[in-house]
Amino acid sequence: MQLFYNSEISTETTEITFDKIESKHIVRVLRKKENDILKITNGKGFLFDAEISFASDKKCIAKIINCQEKQKPWNYYLHVAIAPTKNNDRIEWFLEKATEIGIDEITPIICSNSERRVVKLERFEKIILSAMKQSLKFTLPKLNAPVKFNDFINQDFEGTICIAHCEEQEKNLLQQVANPSEKTTLLIGPEGDFSVEEIKKALANKFTPISLGKSRLRTETAALVAVNIVSFINQ
Repeated sequence: MQLFYNSEISTETTEITFDKIESKHIVRVLRKKENDILKITNGKGFLFDAEISFASDKKCIAKIINCQEKQKPWNYYLHVAIAPTKNNDRIEWFLEKATEIGIDEITPIICSNSERRVVKLERFEKIILSAMKQSLKFTLPKLNAPVKFNDFINQDFEGTICIAHCEEQEKNLLQQVANPSEKTTLLIGPEGDFSVEEIKKALANKFTPISLGKSRLRTETAALVAVNIVSFINQ
């Protein structure tokens, strides 16, 4: 199934007009024609069937003929706050794979040891959107603007809040801490790990220190392992 995305479409929408780039893709590349059916999501848990009424590579128009509310495949809410990696390819890989597995919210956090302090949100959004469509999901993960570590941990949180770090101290495994069917917020640090001061501040703010296993993992690997663990305990 080829899945299209339009954030503006709603249950009240009766007709959709695609922009020039999308129209060219639909008509010229995919060779869609009038009366063909397109599958469209708004990223908010809805799937729409739309019948092409006007097929032009400059302006393709389709009429909404059906709307379904699609339940999220996972029954939990996962928010990962991750320090952007120095190599953009690595954080982009995480965004893609996490979206495929199932994640609800992502926040880039800027830490003391962060090697990258500027991120291209537009690029991140495109990767998340592409992964959502490719994996045939109908809920688009929320991508937040970058925030400083101290500002992030001082928010009010619901559910379980955890910090994964490499310092030698007593820690439980994530699967022993996260609760099925509930909200989990998880902090993943930069390549140089969180600073000792940051860890102390997080613990003072009631973040639970957790381990992801015995191996020392790269930032993006640790984050993806965490996403997979939360997915597994909710099976």
